[in-house]
Amino acid sequence: MQDGSLIPRFGRARRDPSLAVLEGFHPVKHALRFGAAMLEVVSSDPAELDRLAAALAPDLRVRLGSLARRIDPAVFAQLAPLAPSTGVMGLAERAHVDPAAVLADPRAKPVVLLEDPRDLGNMGACVRVAAAADIAGVLTTGSHDPWHPDALRGAAGLHYAVPVSRVERLPALDRPLLAVDPTGAQLDPVELPARAVLAFGTERYGLSRELTARADALLAIPMRPGVSSLNLATAVAAVLFAWRLSPRAVSPIA
Repeated sequence: MQDGSLIPRFGRARRDPSLAVLEGFHPVKHALRFGAAMLEVVSSDPAELDRLAAALAPDLRVRLGSLARRIDPAVFAQLAPLAPSTGVMGLAERAHVDPAAVLADPRAKPVVLLEDPRDLGNMGACVRVAAAADIAGVLTTGSHDPWHPDALRGAAGLHYAVPVSRVERLPALDRPLLAVDPTGAQLDPVELPARAVLAFGTERYGLSRELTARADALLAIPMRPGVSSLNLATAVAAVLFAWRLSPRAVSPIA
């Protein structure tokens, strides 16, 4: 394949709902580490890629060296709206995720629901937190694709470490639904049900009335008076690690 043909290929991939565009060393690294079916890895500087792999992913150094092919830096710069400074990009098949299976997961782990999130980078940061906390999955509603390249970039490719999917609406549940809302009762990690669906709304509008009315309980993150809200990913992190450090978590953090 000629380098020039990569430009339309990566462009088409950004619109293909079956593919993931991985922009940067960390997204490529995590995708490989967590089992992505990688179709292409390109590098504008193989020596820098090897240096990064040796320092940050020695378990993948040989594999990255064999997968990545060098391309002209001028071509690399046109593969994304903002070409990653690490000089590495990849294409992979998206992981197939069945939202019903995520919700039916019998393990004592929560599911995060992001209701109509608006910022793709922030959405990705929520996925990154969810992967670190080792929860059952992340579901989103609304028009934004949680597998958009910007979300994958924000998640550092950790969509392959935790199930991530968009749903039209939240179906009937056999899990308690807890809505994170400033009018709720103060969050108590000891009282968090292990298999809860933890619902988070947008920073500007919060959760919808429909979802709030459906919730089994409202929970508030304790904050200093006068501070009106938290960044969405920060709120998700606060609640997930409250659960992760509670006695109800499956296992302690290694």
